[in-house]
Amino acid sequence: MAKQKISKTNVARLLDRAGIAYELVPYEVDEADLSAVHVAATLGEDVEQVFKTIVLHGDRSGHFVCVVPGDREIDLKKAARVSGNKKCELLPMKELLPVTGYIRGGCSPVGMKKPFPTYIHLTAQRFDTIYVSAGQRGLQVRIAPEALALTTRARFAELV
Repeated sequence: MAKQKISKTNVARLLDRAGIAYELVPYEVDEADLSAVHVAATLGEDVEQVFKTIVLHGDRSGHFVCVVPGDREIDLKKAARVSGNKKCELLPMKELLPVTGYIRGGCSPVGMKKPFPTYIHLTAQRFDTIYVSAGQRGLQVRIAPEALALTTRARFAELV
């Protein structure tokens, strides 16, 4: 059986340009379940290694990004504290595409319309590689957490 050709996303092009090692990993999309838990199950990977990208808005900093394990919920108080805000809230879904350039289920911390402050949950450092969206539904990037932090200028922090 011939291996399916994976078309490069903007995320892949940006990582190539930065000289960052990564692997594009396709998976079957279920429009009824876009969760990272489903993605991990489809990939056959530990859900703690499959991270989701959450975009928030802080009362002081404006928009910022958190990358958290797929099976965990972000703690808004911790996210606010880490980002220098008194409080923060999730970006409304209707604003995701205009603010980031990405849709739900395909939001990557790499290559948003503008660079936003980014925070990656500490547990990412336990793994040699983690998975994050490659910028479209059905495609993940397998990348070293330190490489992801380097390319997004992220800090590791307690977020859940």
